[in-house]
Amino acid sequence: MKQLRLSRLAVLLAAIGFCAVPELTTIAGNTAYAQEAMRPEIGKVVQAAGELFKAKKYKDALAKIHETDSVSGKTVNENFTIERMRAAIASAAGDNDTVIRSYEAIISANKLPAGEQLKYVQGLASAYYKAGNYAKTTQWVKRYYTDGGSDPAMRPFLIQSMYMSGDYSGTMKEVRSDLAAEEKSGRAPSETSLQLYANAALKQNDKATYVAAIEKLLTYYPKKDYWIDLLGRIQSKPGYSERLSLNLYRLKFALGQITRTNDFMEMSQLSLQAGYPAEAIKIIEQGYKAGALGTGTEAERHKRLRDLANKNLAESKASATANETEASQSKDGTGLVNLGYGYVTAGQADKGLKMIEQGIAKGELKRPDDVKLLQGIALIEAGKKSNAIKVLKTVQGTDGTADLARYWIIYANQSGK
Repeated sequence: MKQLRLSRLAVLLAAIGFCAVPELTTIAGNTAYAQEAMRPEIGKVVQAAGELFKAKKYKDALAKIHETDSVSGKTVNENFTIERMRAAIASAAGDNDTVIRSYEAIISANKLPAGEQLKYVQGLASAYYKAGNYAKTTQWVKRYYTDGGSDPAMRPFLIQSMYMSGDYSGTMKEVRSDLAAEEKSGRAPSETSLQLYANAALKQNDKATYVAAIEKLLTYYPKKDYWIDLLGRIQSKPGYSERLSLNLYRLKFALGQITRTNDFMEMSQLSLQAGYPAEAIKIIEQGYKAGALGTGTEAERHKRLRDLANKNLAESKASATANETEASQSKDGTGLVNLGYGYVTAGQADKGLKMIEQGIAKGELKRPDDVKLLQGIALIEAGKKSNAIKVLKTVQGTDGTADLARYWIIYANQSGK
């Protein structure tokens, strides 16, 4: 199983903000406050660091503030003020390790109002993420929420950090919770969260959940790669029936995924064998148009297939009345359903759909789910999306029919048919 490429977290980090908390720059600039709050020998160093900070000489400012470390007997207030200054300068200087140490000292002092304290907790989570310490990131994001934080940007940040730290079961639990809430409210889930959900399932070899996640991704973020991944898996699913190959090809054809010569040939041959020459001709002509047929050493073979399809279509038209009479007199409705689908593919949708309905009403169908799947596809081809979805939702087969029905529903909702 191939892991999905995760969406970049750049937008998320920008939303959270890895930078100095605004109040920190105020402390750095307000050296008069710093001097009043501490002894002169410390205040002079802090004042000098503040001047360097204002001059944007951040590395020099950081070196200067570090000089206070050699002063013994500092009070709690002096340490607290120094760490706030140090955090501001380190952030501007890009010294992430120092930011982490100062933020932790500030938070542990617990001297700030709750709202300001939360900003430091949030900033510390960002700093740990930048450091690649995802377990600590998770810890501090959880602390942020425990302390009353409500920034929605932190939620996907938590999930990504849990995934990156290797907590795959926790990742899946959090995403499932978000999915339930988002779908209940009618909001689209985050693509990144869904990707994490899929990859977490992949890490635990949970194939069913992985496929379900890809289906969700396709529902909200229809992309070619997701379709290729999803349709490439169905045939390897336990219990899948190869008799559904043509219906799978039909979906790939509708999605523009039939591009290779062999696929055009196999699909058109399957269509001819099933008794749908008009459909086969459409496939063959698309192959010629794409340059996949009619060229190379097999060009003559392609031509023979095209000629056969045209011959079969002519014969089908000539025997149409007899075929309809025979199907109508049959004990089961399979013949009428097949003829009906043939008419839909030949451009006679109304006649074909009515005939399919008559076949279903006749009953005695060997594979009812196959018939409902075919009816749903026919309705989509006829542009009757809402009716198609109603029919496809009733498909329950465990041999791949229900899976294909769901995929056709996703396609119908995306195609606008």
